[in-house]
Amino acid sequence: MQGIPVLILSKESRRTTGREAMTSNIMAIMAVAELLRTSLGPRGMDKMLVDSVGDVVITNDGAEIAKKIEVEHPAAKIVIQAAKTQDSETGDGTTTVVVLIGELLKKSKELLEKGIHPAHIVNGYRLASEKAIKVIKEIEISVRSDEDLKNIAMTAMASKVVSADREALAKIAVEAVKSVAEKQNGKVTVNLDNIKVVKKEGAKISETKLVKGVILDKELAHPDMPKEINNPKILLTNAPLEVEKTEFDAHIRIDSPDEIQLFKKQEEKMVLDMVEKIVKSGANVVLSQKGINDIAKSFLAKNGIMAVARVNKKDIERLAKAAGARILTSLEEIPEDALGEAEKVREVKIGDSKFVFIEGCKNSKAISILLRAGTKMVVEEAERALHDTLFVVKDVVEDGTFVVGGGAIEAEIAKRIRDYSESVSGKAQLAVKIFADAIEVIPRALSENAGLSVIDIISELRKAHNEGNIYAGINLKTGKVENLLDAGVIEPTRVKVQALKTASEVARMILRIDDVIASKRKAPPRPPGGPGGYGGPAGMGGFGGGMPPGM
Repeated sequence: MQGIPVLILSKESRRTTGREAMTSNIMAIMAVAELLRTSLGPRGMDKMLVDSVGDVVITNDGAEIAKKIEVEHPAAKIVIQAAKTQDSETGDGTTTVVVLIGELLKKSKELLEKGIHPAHIVNGYRLASEKAIKVIKEIEISVRSDEDLKNIAMTAMASKVVSADREALAKIAVEAVKSVAEKQNGKVTVNLDNIKVVKKEGAKISETKLVKGVILDKELAHPDMPKEINNPKILLTNAPLEVEKTEFDAHIRIDSPDEIQLFKKQEEKMVLDMVEKIVKSGANVVLSQKGINDIAKSFLAKNGIMAVARVNKKDIERLAKAAGARILTSLEEIPEDALGEAEKVREVKIGDSKFVFIEGCKNSKAISILLRAGTKMVVEEAERALHDTLFVVKDVVEDGTFVVGGGAIEAEIAKRIRDYSESVSGKAQLAVKIFADAIEVIPRALSENAGLSVIDIISELRKAHNEGNIYAGINLKTGKVENLLDAGVIEPTRVKVQALKTASEVARMILRIDDVIASKRKAPPRPPGGPGGYGGPAGMGGFGGGMPPGM
């Protein structure tokens, strides 16, 4: 008004508007997508991630890459969050969702440069994503046998470090998931918390084994305790087998050496009373969440009782369910029905470590997997592969359906969306068509990463689907387009649906942004003590002065 500028934002704020803001967001997301694109599929490359302290991780797992990389651009952070959401919801498809977001925005940039308003693109993407999900539901396949579950697991591991041993690991993953599956109100649910994975390097991946019970990464509390007990009576407690220190400071006045001896004897008597109650209860395996002192350890060993101290809370809870035991908060009274049962408890030495195996539990809904690999780095990557595998098998067990992988589902979606686009009127039709092109980025990336001719493969793939072969995909073993249902390359429906939903939603959200307002970070308040800081004289390094004004 009257030529006087009105300031709304602070001088430190930085604002980007219109086409510049939109282009900046799209370019940042495309950069993240290109980073992950080369790691897609069985022939994808690995990434070496080095953190600020020099720790190295080598992986092609999209979720792990998303966790480790540090991005500054706000739009790139949204994509990283989308990848994390995909991982938490389905356990797989993180690389797919990032690559799809990047390609959808890359294609939309072409329309924006032609003068198409973002609103038309957003509307077209919404229609296309809804159609894509309908197509998936129309052609999904119901699980026919355990062989399908095994193939799901093997497909998930095809691009991982464990791929050479994926058949054996697939059997373990399927058996583990089926063992903990429960039917409630006519619906199958799987709680993966009931499957514990214990890692130990120093052996081949093929030596990984399934234990129907719980493995404790602990050793027995005393070397004289029995190393194996058959048909044990298991006592679980979160009460300590020792005299705990009080929560408040206390002073004991002792006037003579005899009183010290009496005090020690009283402590010993309290511990022995607890051990005596354990012996009378018939328990011969004691697993405590708290500590066990030396006196208790010795007396338990003399009575032929196995004991493990400071057991993880989750393991105690898992054991309570598996062994049919109650977790006692006090050892004043030990009811007989509070004790759990199993077939065997034994201490096992593996390499330089000792573990306690509780096997053949009363309730089989607790499973452990002892995961082996040659080195620490490989065993950690194998754990990430096993996590994805267990999750995808869980998805299929719960939903009962799957789709064909290897780019087959994406090629069929692209074909049907192109046909559907003819029924869409207005400028939204252009967006629907480029959505179909964007979906084909998955088979394109698979063929690129395998060193195949992209033009030839995509042409052959489109031809197969136009002829009605809805299961035609890229067999990366042969380098040809084949029926991948017969080849056993299959993936969970849930992973594909979630990836499409997330990619479409994020792309539409980014396209609706035309203004980015970034506030300058405020410096932390200066410490007390004047220019020197913390009371020190100015000019002294470290906490002293030397800071320029305003910092």
